[in-house]
Amino acid sequence: MAAPSGRSGRRAWAALVPAALLCLAARAAAEPGTAPGAAPSTTEFDVRPGGEVHSFSRSLGDYGCTFTYSAQGGTNEQWQMNVGVSEDSGLFSCSIWRPQGKSYLFFTQFKAEVKGAKIEYAMAYSQAAVGAQSDIPLKQEEFEITETTVSHREGKFRFELSKLMIVAKTPRDEL
Repeated sequence: MAAPSGRSGRRAWAALVPAALLCLAARAAAEPGTAPGAAPSTTEFDVRPGGEVHSFSRSLGDYGCTFTYSAQGGTNEQWQMNVGVSEDSGLFSCSIWRPQGKSYLFFTQFKAEVKGAKIEYAMAYSQAAVGAQSDIPLKQEEFEITETTVSHREGKFRFELSKLMIVAKTPRDEL
């Protein structure tokens, strides 16, 4: 399942997923090393303008997340990427955001790709929640979701990006 359809489905996911990601992040901070193979982590990186394509990647055990983008205007911005695995190893999460809220860069393209899992839910935002400001999601027509990627939609994306959230289902060995 990609993004849920219908207004009530989107609202349900919009409330549930941030809470789930917060739980994963809190668990990562409180119990490092609980995920098989590696500890969940949040890492800072620079988003650099200039029109060139750049990538930033993080892995956690068998799972990985890569953010690829091209942006124009301004100067470097500090962003963060958090990767985590649920306690039962059933979900992998990847969040990419600008902690200051709204980015002032113009993104000409973006793509977030997960490895080792299939996307269950994903959302992109033009503004990330900070202080009294709320998350402002992109319109559904501005981006597309496949089994492993979230990316801009050519000709529809309006160049604003401040946050991406992905929850992906990990493969399970059934007996």
